[in-house]
Order: sequence, then C-alpha cells, then structure tokens
Amino acid sequence: MARGGARSGAGRKPNSPNKATKEREERVRATGITPLDYMLQVMRDTKADKVRRDDMAKAAAPYVHPKFSAITPSVPPGQNGYADLSKLTDAELEQVERISRKLSASFGGAGGEETAGD
Repeated sequence: MARGGARSGAGRKPNSPNKATKEREERVRATGITPLDYMLQVMRDTKADKVRRDDMAKAAAPYVHPKFSAITPSVPPGQNGYADLSKLTDAELEQVERISRKLSASFGGAGGEETAGD
C-alpha cells in the first residue's frame, strides 16, 4: 500500500480562510462596526469633508472592488493565433471586411472609410 504524496480533494480548498482568520473576523464583527464599514460610512456621509470622503473611498476600494491584472492570452499548440479565412465564402469574407473597416474606423485607424453599401 502506497503512503504519502498528494491526494485529490485533500486539504483546505483554495481561498478558504483558516481557523485563525475565521475567528478574528468573527471577533471583529461581534464588536460592532468593522473598519471597512467605518470607511464606507464616512465615504457616504454628505456632510463630511470632500477630501476625507475621497480618502475613505480610496482606502475602501481594494476591499470592495478586485484589482484587475494584465493577462496574456494563450494560443493553443499548433496555432499561430490567426483565424483561417480560406474556408469562408465570398459573402462571409465581404461581411468580415465590412466589420473590420467599421472597427478600424471606431478606433481611429487607417482604412476606416465607409463605402456606399455599408
């Protein structure tokens, strides 16, 4: 019988808090208002100084809104990342060309001139 090593499904699930974190969060909630609650309360107080409200919004934002990170799209093995247009019909190719011209024009690129049929 083999022993040791990784077992599927074993251990704590990713991003789940451990016991100490759970206990700390419960103690904070039990004492009343949390720091995040306070920051949001100040941010929403229309009678508070605008600079203070702005500072509270900046401080609370990371806890409310996730920070986006740049990603690099992966290209499946054996592909170059480009679409194979050789299998399209002439009508489909014309449609792709019209859409491409409109997209180019919306981004201020060259070739954005519209023809009478568009």
